[in-house]
Amino acid sequence: TFLANALLKARHASARARLAALADDSGLEVDALGGRPGVESARYAHPGASDTENLERLLDELAAVPSPERRARYQCVIVLVRGADDPQPLIARGSWQGHIATSPRGLGGFGYDPVFVPEGSARTAAELDPAEKNAVSHRGQALRELIAMLGQQGYIAAP
Repeated sequence: TFLANALLKARHASARARLAALADDSGLEVDALGGRPGVESARYAHPGASDTENLERLLDELAAVPSPERRARYQCVIVLVRGADDPQPLIARGSWQGHIATSPRGLGGFGYDPVFVPEGSARTAAELDPAEKNAVSHRGQALRELIAMLGQQGYIAAP
């Protein structure tokens, strides 16, 4: 799961550094593909695949799927551990709903951004400017949630 991966990364980093550590795991889930690519998003085509290869595999698998059935979402889980064995890590989540376009558009972003069309938008994530994207993206949501948690627990001034 995204949570298990983020927790594993954060605990490993904390153990190595002997400090608090922050890690995330993110990916794209497509309903018509049973939630794939999911946690395999970065290596969907094959281990070490480029963004282009992953994108091509996704579009190939969705070629016969009509637009109304191409619902998808980006997911992000951010974990903060205060030590490698932190029994209560801070866990923040974000989810960005949308659908998969039939062909890539836009030059910004990375990964699946050229085919991910956010709900309520006609543009792909790759066509959004960075500030626009960060205001609504799964990572932006999760980061804002983590900042709020840090404020509630007195680690930082409440936003």
